[in-house]
Amino acid sequence: MSETSDEYQRRLEKLQELKHKGQDPFGCHSYQRTHSSRQLQEKSAELEGQSVAVAGRLIAMRSHGKSTFADLQDASGTIQIHVRIDVLGEERYEDYCGLDLGDIVGASGELFGTRTGEVTIRCEKFVLLAKALRPLPEKFHGLQDPELRYRQRYLDLLANDEVSQIFAARSHIIKAARDYLTEHDFLEVETPVLQPIYGGAAARPFTTHHNALDMQLYMRIAPELYLKRLIIGGCERVFEIGRVFRNEGIDTRHNPEFTILEAYQAYADYEDMMALTENLVAAMCQAVHRGLTFTYQGNEIDLSPPWQRLLLLEAISEYSGVDLTNLEDTEAARRQAIKAGLEAERLAGQPLGYIIEKLCDRFVQPNLIQPTFITDYPVSISPLAKRKSDSPQLTARFEPFIGGEEVGNAFSELNDPLDQRQRFEAQAAARAAGDEEAHPLDEEFVQALEYGMPPTGGLGLGIDRLVMLLTDQPNLREVILFPLLRPVDDQP
Repeated sequence: MSETSDEYQRRLEKLQELKHKGQDPFGCHSYQRTHSSRQLQEKSAELEGQSVAVAGRLIAMRSHGKSTFADLQDASGTIQIHVRIDVLGEERYEDYCGLDLGDIVGASGELFGTRTGEVTIRCEKFVLLAKALRPLPEKFHGLQDPELRYRQRYLDLLANDEVSQIFAARSHIIKAARDYLTEHDFLEVETPVLQPIYGGAAARPFTTHHNALDMQLYMRIAPELYLKRLIIGGCERVFEIGRVFRNEGIDTRHNPEFTILEAYQAYADYEDMMALTENLVAAMCQAVHRGLTFTYQGNEIDLSPPWQRLLLLEAISEYSGVDLTNLEDTEAARRQAIKAGLEAERLAGQPLGYIIEKLCDRFVQPNLIQPTFITDYPVSISPLAKRKSDSPQLTARFEPFIGGEEVGNAFSELNDPLDQRQRFEAQAAARAAGDEEAHPLDEEFVQALEYGMPPTGGLGLGIDRLVMLLTDQPNLREVILFPLLRPVDDQP
């Protein structure tokens, strides 16, 4: 709404009138409530006849001459207010009728039930706690435009009750994960967001500058390498839930900043991490669905362990027909991938690991509706994972998929510093050849490994995608309160 609109000007004038009367609509510093609206609804029989006080946003008014019914909304729901001229007096009643929808009001009085059974407060006193200068979205139609909903999430929360429920569910999901890990002796820690060398994933970083130290820093793309330093330091079970930042595209499945859970357990391997994944996700599901089944985009999904396991190369062969038994022949893999339907232009000059990832994305992932672990990824695309002893070209790594969505990454952690250095050097060569997402060489991390890291299992889970699944949302932006958007002035 333009600041020159008639409604904005009308409310601005009303604000000035109140100030001229000596009333400051923003003067209250606090308001003592006795109950929330939900508590009044749930305990109405017990509280009937008692004096109560509530506060919230005025969302509806129905005038009947010398009395007015209104709905007040707080975080827990709504409660009806009944205001009468013979109770408030003529002047205060006129003040009340002069309120606008959207104003934030405190009201107190006796609780009673109307003839239709509506729990209501007979208002004896009220106070304007904050004046709304802009009108709320029309409640019947709600706020529908996705761009406006994401840009003005505060209005989205006010207009669409189900949106508040999604973010309440998100909070329960994260709490369930945190509770499960702490109950199993994992120590929650915090690691740097600003890092001199980014690492722990294949992604381009955001770059920033520290003025006092005059040094270039990067927003972390993962907390992995710092968490493994803690394993080396004797912290045998650690986890972190926090934001990471990747300078990548934006679509229904990607946002440049997102929330990740990473957990590391000494003396464990990727088999242990599979069990941890099953239990963690089950705890998250229990928190919002009170069971292990839920529906995502029309598919009923059952998280009961054990989850299905498929070898990556066998899954690609099954769903695409591409035979990747010879991991030395990139050209043969490229020809087969093109024949299967991948675009030749996108595969030109790309290494085998890239081809494998694209084959999995295109042919395997859409079929993984029920929870599935895809296991044993090639070394070339797993620079931090331990080699399989019986297949040294492959690593003890898995990715969990649910509802056709990849929701994490995990492996037996590479703890051989000599092998780690060689892998970093191979990644550095890939960077020099133009791969902007190849992992940089982290000399300090290699040095830390040289002090000895026990066999360790590591797990990373994408919180946003799990919330998206468990709340049946098709777009990642629906579960991120403030997704990154292009500024309005920059819209094409």
